[in-house]
Amino acid sequence: MAQCFWRTSFKSTFNGASSFLALTLALLLCAMAPAVAQNKAPLNREQALQSLGHADPTRRLEAMLRLADLGTATDAKAVLPRLRDDQAPLRQFAVTLVWRLWARSGDAAVDALYAQGVELMQAGELPKAVLVFTGIIERQPAFAEAWNKRATIYYLMDQYDASMKDCDAVLERVPEHFGALSGYAQMLAERNQPERALEMLERAFKVNPNMANAELTIESLRRQVEIKRRKST
Repeated sequence: MAQCFWRTSFKSTFNGASSFLALTLALLLCAMAPAVAQNKAPLNREQALQSLGHADPTRRLEAMLRLADLGTATDAKAVLPRLRDDQAPLRQFAVTLVWRLWARSGDAAVDALYAQGVELMQAGELPKAVLVFTGIIERQPAFAEAWNKRATIYYLMDQYDASMKDCDAVLERVPEHFGALSGYAQMLAERNQPERALEMLERAFKVNPNMANAELTIESLRRQVEIKRRKST
């Protein structure tokens, strides 16, 4: 699911990758590239993973830039701590990078189908996109992001039961998937289940504290839970 809480904004956020990636990269490189450039030999994947926690923010940036090129979906977990980086630009880039890595299946043919499905989503061809992502899931059921995209489509088609089922499949594979967690919370809230919605959203926010308006939504859900509790006593 998307990491936003509004159906109308899904096109710009549901895959975590858009023109924002290019903008973020441009800003970061302008500010920090001179220092990064001092390291002439590019990091390999293992070196990049090891450098994610480096004390120098330019080294952390260098690591994330290399993972943007070389990283795999499994590397996203190593990037998650950078969602709490003490440098705001690095936090924002880490969010984008996590989505970018989650979208990699490890199979070029599957990745091509995934891109096709994303294009269909963006074009509003939701039933066709469902078919594409269903085909990907049948071909590579371990690819969590295919389930997540299909969950998003089902949500947009008001098929909440199917969307929740796919969110469960995402979380079985990637328990820290803050997109699926927040999307699940949205549907539970709309079904008047604030207790479960609150649990899901708090889990999402614990992983990614950069989610827009998440704190306000959490407080709203807490009030709803308290109101329900009072009414039941």
